[in-house]
Amino acid sequence: MCIVPFVLSADDGAMTPAVRTDALRKDYGRRTAVRGLNLAVEPGTVHGLIGPNGAGKTTTLRMLLDIIRPTSGEIRVLGSSPRRGGPGLRRRIGYLPGELRLEGRVTGRNLLRHYAEISGVVAPGAAEEFAGRLDLDLTRPVRALSKGNKQKLGLVQAFMHRPELLVLDEPTSGLDPLVQREFLQLVREARDAGQTVLLSSHVLSEIQQAADRVAVLSAGSVVAEGSVADLRLTAVRHVRGAVDSATARELKAELDALPQVRELEVADSGRFSAVLDGSPDPLLKVLAEHRVLDLVVEEPDLEESVLALYGPEADHA
Repeated sequence: MCIVPFVLSADDGAMTPAVRTDALRKDYGRRTAVRGLNLAVEPGTVHGLIGPNGAGKTTTLRMLLDIIRPTSGEIRVLGSSPRRGGPGLRRRIGYLPGELRLEGRVTGRNLLRHYAEISGVVAPGAAEEFAGRLDLDLTRPVRALSKGNKQKLGLVQAFMHRPELLVLDEPTSGLDPLVQREFLQLVREARDAGQTVLLSSHVLSEIQQAADRVAVLSAGSVVAEGSVADLRLTAVRHVRGAVDSATARELKAELDALPQVRELEVADSGRFSAVLDGSPDPLLKVLAEHRVLDLVVEEPDLEESVLALYGPEADHA
């Protein structure tokens, strides 16, 4: 099934963004949650929305769906204003909220039947197909489901009518790694079918694997935008390991001389830790001259990566 998730400009027939915001702002009293946000999501792509807690991601997604109203600015979703689009527009969208609350005595299957009556047309067997891929038992009462299984149920209701636009807020929260992998496959298949996916996440590896383009939010504004590679979000790494204790002091002096290495700690035992900016090549060349007993290189959490790379303008605290 091929979805056509775009509209054409009446002026020149050009394809318009699936989602567009211009100077979008949301104030809560004296606090500004979103300020002057400009965002364009191209149709048929996966667009990641990332940033530290409180950056304005969830507020932005809720305004796109007319769950809350902006203080000022313009929004267009699938060519329409969310405020005026009504049920017709909402049926073209699949939405998973960041704080999913599902309760009730009904089974998962019956709850999905209810959602199918108010969403777009659901093909026979589609809900069962998605549930099977996510390893979700639809015969169990919703109230008896774990947090992870409720999250799976939320994903099924978002995907099952194969909407033109998927808006997913922290979609893998509570999912085990195998289900997360299957979810990412569903996202790729949706994109290949022509659907547009707007994905908010704290998980950098998730964005790396799924997104075509990424917008980094901080303090309610886009501070950077581009591909994951362009944004260098993986350029900051934690490194820890151990070398022979006899060469510990020599290692410290050599690593201190590398501009890419900061927050270096080297114990007399030979164990060391540091934060690495940029390419690991200089570090590896130094370590190659030592007897390495242990080495672990890992990416920091998303908030640390964003703050380290985009500096004070990303520090919303």
